[in-house]
Amino acid sequence: MPRERNKKLEDLLLTYGFTHQGLAEEINRVAEYLTGETASCTDRHVRRWIAGDVQRPWSRYLLPLQEIFGCSPEAMGFIPRAKRPRPLPPPPARAASHERTPPVRRREFIAGGLAATLGVDNIPTSGRLGTSDADRIRSLVPALYGHDHALGGGALHSVAGEALARVHDALNRCTYGPRVEKILYSAAGDLAASAGWFAYDAGLQEAASALYQEALQSAMLAGDGTLQARVWSNLAMQARLQHRDQEALRIGRAAVETRQAKDDPRLMALLHCRQAVGHAWLGERSRAERSLSRAETAYGKASGEPTAWLSFLTPAEILGLAGAARQALGQHRRADELTSAALVQLEPRFERNRTYYTLQRAQALLDGGEVEGAVQQARRASGMAGRVQSARLADKLAKVRSGLGRYPKVAAAREFCEQTRQEV
Repeated sequence: MPRERNKKLEDLLLTYGFTHQGLAEEINRVAEYLTGETASCTDRHVRRWIAGDVQRPWSRYLLPLQEIFGCSPEAMGFIPRAKRPRPLPPPPARAASHERTPPVRRREFIAGGLAATLGVDNIPTSGRLGTSDADRIRSLVPALYGHDHALGGGALHSVAGEALARVHDALNRCTYGPRVEKILYSAAGDLAASAGWFAYDAGLQEAASALYQEALQSAMLAGDGTLQARVWSNLAMQARLQHRDQEALRIGRAAVETRQAKDDPRLMALLHCRQAVGHAWLGERSRAERSLSRAETAYGKASGEPTAWLSFLTPAEILGLAGAARQALGQHRRADELTSAALVQLEPRFERNRTYYTLQRAQALLDGGEVEGAVQQARRASGMAGRVQSARLADKLAKVRSGLGRYPKVAAAREFCEQTRQEV
């Protein structure tokens, strides 16, 4: 069947005065503006789109096209690649110049490209599944976490959700043996737990809870105790966020007592750190300090490469969590010292955590009465926050700004609040 010519795109080129070569050059220019890298688009790509040979270009071309024409892929004459198309970010309002914040569009560009490169469409939805298919599902999680620290959960939760939906189709429609079944459920649970974390970071707590429960169910079906301990740890974090501190400690204690946690020094270190923060919020200083000591001991036993979801747990993170515990205990100077040390050691790739701990330091300084120092850290964090899509960061920045608002007579605090009024 001959392809239908894309008249909508052809008309857009005429309306905006683009030649085939001119549009290709503009796509490359916009892509480089958004991501720092060209899309390597040529006039041949444009001719094939107009001829209908390509019904839907890859995201590295589509997002610059949306930026150029200010309309959706469908309005440009492109059709979904599959029965259930991956949603791209909504088209921006047309502007004469690039007025949107570049980091925001960069996040959208990378997330959209990631959806296309995960290889989700290669997961079968019919026939018999083998270990290679399970490995393909399991490989989705490291690929997602490779971007989590820089983009934040707000940019990734929908991508992870779409991948999980495809995995559900595979589990429900395909056949597989008992051995492969356990591997599949473990891999699916790993993906569900990751999607839950991204939703948590995006501030979508109801969705996060549902995904965590799904991950727990998969962990039980797979007999995967490590996955179960991981999900309990995340549920404890969520309970603490929702001010259910005693429940958070009970869930965390259950995770600590699993055999798998005891066999994994990194996981045990993380669990003890989070328990320390929980005890600190309840004013239980001695228990918090014991948990911090146990975390350091456990981390000292760690060796080899961490799993993808634990890659953030570095010595800097241990210091940062210790700072959070000291802050909750009201030891603001010590919290500032520990958080400052964490920031010195933190690797550049952990952009979200750098912003988070910069805000933690701002709060410690503010609570300790060092208002101008708090403003300095808050200003630094505000400049970084736009590069990461995380509701947790937005909430933390809003809290610091609210605290600084109580010092209108301090010029630096007043100026910061005025300058950031539209940001929080």
